Amino acid sequence: MKTGPPEQLVGVESIEHQEAPVPQSPVSVIWQSNWAAPSCDCLAHVYGNAVDRSERQRRYPTDMTDGEWAAIRPLLPMPGWMRGRGGQPEAYCHRAMLDAIRYLVDNGIKRRAMPVDFPPWDRVYAFFRRWRDHALVKEFHDRLRGQVRERLGRDTEPTAGVIDSQSIKADAVVGADSRGFDGGKQINGRKQHVVVDTLGLLLGVMVTSADVGDRAAAQVLLHQVADAHCRLALVWADGGYTGSLVEYCLVTFALVLAIVKRSDDMRGFVVLPKQWIVERLFAHLMRTRRLARDFERRTASAEAMIYWSVILLMTRRLARSRSARA
Repeated sequence: MKTGPPEQLVGVESIEHQEAPVPQSPVSVIWQSNWAAPSCDCLAHVYGNAVDRSERQRRYPTDMTDGEWAAIRPLLPMPGWMRGRGGQPEAYCHRAMLDAIRYLVDNGIKRRAMPVDFPPWDRVYAFFRRWRDHALVKEFHDRLRGQVRERLGRDTEPTAGVIDSQSIKADAVVGADSRGFDGGKQINGRKQHVVVDTLGLLLGVMVTSADVGDRAAAQVLLHQVADAHCRLALVWADGGYTGSLVEYCLVTFALVLAIVKRSDDMRGFVVLPKQWIVERLFAHLMRTRRLARDFERRTASAEAMIYWSVILLMTRRLARSRSARA
């Protein structure tokens, strides 16, 4: 039992019952610092709700450097919720979303195996699906291609290109309606048809089952590319595109299809003129582990993965050119 003057006892009891200050959690500290001055200048941070979440640190080789982000930040498509199309403001940083997709494409992981420092996997997939379905990934890719061509002293619109295709094996998740057997390459899977410019930058892509012929797919693909690039006048192709396709392109698209043939006296591996440009792109796609085999259920997702792989290549080129100019 405590003894002493009453006024002293009251003071002691008030001290004993005084609540200790609650320590501030690290999350609240980060939230307050981001709210005061967010270090990221993406639209989700400036106008959306991404400021409510802590910002991640760059730690993977696929994460964009500050130079890459500065190069692509003005080229990002405007979100629908900022154009009056409805919907809630985005709650995750655009830079973190792009880094997550780059990590997925380059390392070939499962979607559910997304590292914990990225946004949740279902939010990353929703971002990927929205950009795929609304053609935002193609819009972003085309803007980047124009920037790369300008940095190299070329016009934004190409006048010549190269077309080719390659067959790749398909995973078990690929249904029978979108896969086939390529008898020439002995591959059961899908076929990637691409058109590139003379710099090796992608102009158009179409993914079909592997049993679709090159000439049949080229009619559809060249129609899309000719509509998107009105200045395109010449396209080189290998011997697989000979026949009526040459006249069809000239009459329908006003496009000259030049066939680069392999002479009969050639032995072994020989680099064909112009064809090595598109083969270099295929080599880059094969280094992207998500594209080493087709894991996508839909051909639209497979085409989007190719666009993201080329986007990763072009952002690095832009960052190098910016640093060289600086």
